[in-house]
Amino acid sequence: MHKGLSIGFVARRTGLAVSAIRYYEEEGLVQPGRDRGGRRVFQRGDIRRLSFVLIAQRLGFALADIRAALDDLPQGRNPTRADWARLAEGFRQEIDSRIDGLTLLRDKLDGCIGCGCLSLDRCALYNPNDKAATRGEGPRYLMGDRSDEF
Repeated sequence: MHKGLSIGFVARRTGLAVSAIRYYEEEGLVQPGRDRGGRRVFQRGDIRRLSFVLIAQRLGFALADIRAALDDLPQGRNPTRADWARLAEGFRQEIDSRIDGLTLLRDKLDGCIGCGCLSLDRCALYNPNDKAATRGEGPRYLMGDRSDEF
């Protein structure tokens, strides 16, 4: 019978600090077993779970959202490819939305973003008299409004 992986091994494989792995355990993101001596023992699948947590956090996902996604994975066995595919599908729409937003930010940041500042010479052309404000507060063009809609 496989004894499981030590927390030190999992830390080396994931690049996470041992303290981070313990924190993620406290947060319910991973649930290692215990050996007879009370030491944490991890399954190989926990490396993937923790790697997913690391990447999802770097992409700006909240721990609550990450936990909710991981809660849909089976406990007591390593998730299958189909299990991970279901989890990925739940994140795909949000990731695509973030990509669209970042692309828009990249493409519009040096021009008018519909914020109402009218500080650039071009803004007076794209947003004369702050017409974007009729749609609400904030940088309207970065929030999805188009200048040709006004």
